[in-house]
Amino acid sequence: MRLRQRLVLPVLLATVVAGIGTAPAEAGGASVEVTAPSLYPEGVAWDPGRQTALVGSVRFGTVAVVQRDRTVRTLVSDPGMVSVFGIAVDAARGRILVTYGDLGLGERSTPSTVNHQSGLGIFDLRTGKRIALVDLAVGGGEHAANDVAVDPRGNAYVTDTVGDALFRVDPRGRITARVTSPEFASEGFGLNGIVWHPDGYLLTVLYASGWLFKVDMDSGKIGAVALERPLIGGDGLVLRRDGSLVSVTNDLGTPGLKAVRVLTSADHWRSAGERRIVTPWPDGKPTTAAETPAGLVVLTGHLDALLAGDTSVREFALRRF
Repeated sequence: MRLRQRLVLPVLLATVVAGIGTAPAEAGGASVEVTAPSLYPEGVAWDPGRQTALVGSVRFGTVAVVQRDRTVRTLVSDPGMVSVFGIAVDAARGRILVTYGDLGLGERSTPSTVNHQSGLGIFDLRTGKRIALVDLAVGGGEHAANDVAVDPRGNAYVTDTVGDALFRVDPRGRITARVTSPEFASEGFGLNGIVWHPDGYLLTVLYASGWLFKVDMDSGKIGAVALERPLIGGDGLVLRRDGSLVSVTNDLGTPGLKAVRVLTSADHWRSAGERRIVTPWPDGKPTTAAETPAGLVVLTGHLDALLAGDTSVREFALRRF
């Protein structure tokens, strides 16, 4: 079994890795199309044990394993979740952490859950069995958990893209901090992608305006990162091993670029410069990315079709950046 699992990476990503040296600087790398009828994934994470990617489903509220034959196998299926958005693997503790909510796009969507269901799902990485569902619909108004990051101690950090808030959830599933600010307010989608920085703070992006924030959850201190241009349509974020930040942007809900860009900072993310950008993204409207042993892989789940009411799309794309 272990030998078979190790084969997933070279077989699945062979096409992606091939041609990296010959791909022009303005284009993405080669792409892998994964067959997954009506899945519509928004989030992706790398599973180091299986040596493959895990993806969520906006339509079905599940988490699936990408297999070496370029199909998927459901790992997590919990009736308590309408749609799954962000995913993080906490390999040290054998957990999958997912954000779930209801934007009216899921099979199990109901009038009572649209823009009100919002939470963090915690599941066993090996079996997919539920450990906990943490309700993050805190306070009045509308809520929708969007993305999740994990620190080395197992704390999870979750953005609420409708409720304009950041949460910290400890390894036991308890909410230990909640940060809100007028700076997080947005007429459209708000806080989206989030990453944990090893210096002890968070970086998160506001989708509609493209502002990037540096947040200290202990003190509640929030600072806007000075950018050369805003990350309008900012969706997924990935902090790379070299300290650079990858921002995936799209125009699913705002007039942003369909792009993947790399930012760097020389002053501890008080400001940042744009080192590289690939736009337009070859597969359409990307949502996020994941760091893998073969490099960064960007997900395009074709959510634009689902937003238009089309449930017939049978694949999604993983492209090497």
